[in-house]
Amino acid sequence: METTRNIAPMKLGLLITIVDPGKAAYFASLIQSCDSNLRVSVQAKGTAQAEILNYLGLTETSKTVLFNVVREDRAGDLINLLDEKFSTVKGGKGIAVLIPLSSVIGTLIYGFLSNDKRTVKEEA
Repeated sequence: METTRNIAPMKLGLLITIVDPGKAAYFASLIQSCDSNLRVSVQAKGTAQAEILNYLGLTETSKTVLFNVVREDRAGDLINLLDEKFSTVKGGKGIAVLIPLSSVIGTLIYGFLSNDKRTVKEEA
């Protein structure tokens, strides 16, 4: 018979990070190192008007949007780390926002998303 351990739930959030495509792998790895098990990466295009970009000498508007599920108890440190990297990594400008998730159905899904190994089923 299979049993699962009861765990106290940690709140989860959806971290949305927008970065330049050349730095997407770096930021994805950085976020994953903070116990994020789920990542979706999407190519996007910025919304700035062409004449403003030309005036500023910018021509590239492509972006990468990273969607990660993170534990809220780790989110504050992760946001601070991202903020630091946005200002110190060459070409690493970006923006990040955290949206709280109100519910997750199922212990095993929750355990995967929260990177909590205590929810793994064990044989009795």
